[in-house]
Amino acid sequence: YVKTAIVILGGALGVTAAEQVALATSVMFQGLCAILVAYLIFWAVVYLVARKYFRFSREWAAPLASGISICGVSAAIATGSAIKARPVVPVMVSSLVVIFAVVELLILPFMAQGFLFQEPMVAGAWMGLAVKTDGAAVASGAITESLIRAKAQAVQGLNYQPGWIMGASATVKVFIDAFIGVWAFILAWLWSAKIERRSGEKVRAAQIWERFPKFILGYMATFFLILAVGALLPAQIAQTKAAMGEANVFRGIFFVMTFFTIGVVSNFRKLWEEGIGRLALVYILCLFGFIIWVGLAISWVFFHGVKPPLIGG
Repeated sequence: YVKTAIVILGGALGVTAAEQVALATSVMFQGLCAILVAYLIFWAVVYLVARKYFRFSREWAAPLASGISICGVSAAIATGSAIKARPVVPVMVSSLVVIFAVVELLILPFMAQGFLFQEPMVAGAWMGLAVKTDGAAVASGAITESLIRAKAQAVQGLNYQPGWIMGASATVKVFIDAFIGVWAFILAWLWSAKIERRSGEKVRAAQIWERFPKFILGYMATFFLILAVGALLPAQIAQTKAAMGEANVFRGIFFVMTFFTIGVVSNFRKLWEEGIGRLALVYILCLFGFIIWVGLAISWVFFHGVKPPLIGG
């Protein structure tokens, strides 16, 4: 969230007010549509496929649906907390998310360059909808921007201003990510009030609070703090970027350590017996079968014809 806020603020401060309003309007509609698709359609379809056709329990199907359809690692962990899944469930789903995000990162930007270089904002929004982790989504947007700007200049003689295509990816991702907390609350209530409720038992607010993933509150507070700093103290954006670059080193170290320790303590034979292979199959089927292409269609509907401003234009 912090990195994405910096990307958006940094890009917005370098353009005219009219350009900011035009892009903000398009991104708002695109983001709202992304939320409806990701939360109401994608989640339901993935959950249905996992439960009905692959016979997964709710414990596996819900985090998998969140991981594929919303924003990957954070959504899988938040969902696991909301439904009180065993820790290994969101961890394994998160591992799949990271693996397939790398695959998407290597494939989708080049597809966008080949077929969408005349629709650069469609390509940027597509990366935000299709790639399921924040870092990979923004990286995909950056790669897509470099490829499309180079091809547009070579083929059409157009020199787009930098930052707009990647900004579309980041902004769409923010719209989707912003509702993780809402979705976690809904799932926490649903599991407490409907799925795991005992006969005659009343659902207490403390039960929902116990299930709600507290790290979401930290995400939201940090995001709004950085947003406020950027809006009220624009001169501090450069220093904030530098500070986040330093902090990112430690983030990477702890990320690697986390998955290393998970691998050390995991019983992979047991996981295979529980269906980790089928879990990956569901991921492949849903991601490459319909989520990527529906995301492309939504991006086309809302960004078709929208162009980044030209340098010197």
